[in-house]
Amino acid sequence: MLTAKIPRQHLKRELMKELALQLYREGIVSFANARRLAGLSKIEFHYLLGERHVLRQYDISDYEADLENIEAWRAGNDHR
Repeated sequence: MLTAKIPRQHLKRELMKELALQLYREGIVSFANARRLAGLSKIEFHYLLGERHVLRQYDISDYEADLENIEAWRAGNDHR
């Protein structure tokens, strides 16, 4: 019989984190949805990904979109 070393009161939370990690790792859910599923903040989920050596799903098209968003934000804030 398999016994869990996770206290019963933390079992659901830990299982949700594991599920979120796996779904993110496989590209099934986005970072935002995975961190919500895990019940973690952005920083906490980034830290968890690092602890588990899970690569971030961020490619050149994401980078380019971020650059466009930054430029749009800057253009909108130039009217001070």
